[in-house]
Amino acid sequence: MKVTCKNCNHIYSGHYCSNCGQTAETHRLNFHFLWHEIRHSLFHFDEGILYSGKQLFTRPGHTIREFIEGKRIKHLKPISLVIILASLYGFMYHYFHISFVETTVQRTTETGIDNVKFNEWMGTHYAWTTLLMIPLYTIGTSIAFRKQGYNLVEYFILNTFKASQKLFVHIALFPLLNHFNGTHSMQTLSLVIYLIDVVFIYWTNAQFFNKLSLKKSLLLTLLSQLIFLSCLISLIIVVDLILKSF
Repeated sequence: MKVTCKNCNHIYSGHYCSNCGQTAETHRLNFHFLWHEIRHSLFHFDEGILYSGKQLFTRPGHTIREFIEGKRIKHLKPISLVIILASLYGFMYHYFHISFVETTVQRTTETGIDNVKFNEWMGTHYAWTTLLMIPLYTIGTSIAFRKQGYNLVEYFILNTFKASQKLFVHIALFPLLNHFNGTHSMQTLSLVIYLIDVVFIYWTNAQFFNKLSLKKSLLLTLLSQLIFLSCLISLIIVVDLILKSF
């Protein structure tokens, strides 16, 4: 049966308009419609997070490669996922007053950075700082794995999923952060968590770039981390110089 799209007036057959994607069934806006939309949105929202989370810890590189190749319907959109997880972690970070420096040390460091204010800023802007790190990771990955046939946006999506994977890990380990909060052990714990992050990054890369040997994937992963850290240090120096100029 032919249907005239109520959105663009295109005549088509099927459940969705072939021109703009509008659904053929457009029900009247009433309480029944509202309840259906709420249930549908919540169900697919939760399902998307759970599905993506499970895939990122069972077959991370394979599922990200399949997403890039077009298998996307079950996943929550990668940028939405990372923003949700980063916002949750940032709220926890701020609410429990997490500090990676000892509470007994001086409030202001030699560089003039107020530790208390810096930690509070991190907690309230964690989602934005997480998003800022993704392009830096992307630079490292795109340079180290430049011969693997992916473009910059595809490397960005890869690293967006890696950021979500990292956030899942950090949220799972949050009880440890809270337990050792403000103690000297936090510096050791942060190093351990970073090494865990690198292991997951390597595992994901080894699956994603499955045509490479495990040894080469490891070497290129370490190279990408060095490039990322170089970019991060350079960015911090530039920002510090800009702030000092005012």
